Amino acid sequence: MLQNFKLLSKLKTMDKGILFMLLSAFIAALSGAVAKVLSETMDPIEIVFYRNLLGVMIILYSFKKVSVSIDSSKLHLLFLRGLFGTLAMLLFFYTIATIPLGEAIILNKTSPFFVTILAYYLMKESISVNTFFALIIGFLGVVLIIKPFGIEISFEHILGVLGGFFAAAAYATIKKIKDIYDARVIMLSFMGIGVIIPLLLFLFTPYTQFKIHTEFFVWSLIALMAILSTASQWLLTRAYSLSKASIIGVVGYSSIPFAVGFGVMLGDSLPDIYTFLGITLIVIGGILVSKK
Repeated sequence: MLQNFKLLSKLKTMDKGILFMLLSAFIAALSGAVAKVLSETMDPIEIVFYRNLLGVMIILYSFKKVSVSIDSSKLHLLFLRGLFGTLAMLLFFYTIATIPLGEAIILNKTSPFFVTILAYYLMKESISVNTFFALIIGFLGVVLIIKPFGIEISFEHILGVLGGFFAAAAYATIKKIKDIYDARVIMLSFMGIGVIIPLLLFLFTPYTQFKIHTEFFVWSLIALMAILSTASQWLLTRAYSLSKASIIGVVGYSSIPFAVGFGVMLGDSLPDIYTFLGITLIVIGGILVSKK
């Protein structure tokens, strides 16, 4: 009887984590669609800056309602989570602006493969034959999406894969600090650095120009994206805290059909046969890796 009760408690916790991840995936795809609309009038670095600036304000306001204590023993991991997450976001928003939304999402979803590779090199975890086979499947999927069959390989798609790598590094740090820091503190480290890095790029590099936007429509989209992104990050962090990473990693692929649908609504063409096959292979490989 006691064992059945424990099993039921685990299932309820798992279901809540899955639900949070589904909501996070849908909201993240919707936020990506808003970012794609914004990219028509704003530089991707500007989008990252304003999105995180409003996100920081939202998180700081939440601290007034429910305060938290901050453990100083793992501040370096908080910094790394913010740095990796910001780099992943910069690359992600750039690919959203330059390639179809569905392809940008799926390239970002290559992160489970990089998590496996990082675990092998940094934590000396073994890679089984099945996991190695899954990595090969995922790599073939990336090749089909990038389509390097001509003379020139798509630079934007390569940056999308690099964004997946930094996302993997960010997720790895979440697992290290999820039991130490409140979810809002983890999010604040991410969004705070997400404000600082774009600001430094504005001030000290020629890559983008800072513009003061006064259009109500633009600010409405920025506010909507900030709210959606903050909600998605909170749901994702809670999902990884409540359920096994293997289960949440699989459920996270539900963002792909959401993103493809939103992308088509915004004018993206339907995926061609190579892209469709690439998406399928990446999803299969990702599921196999996550189950491992």
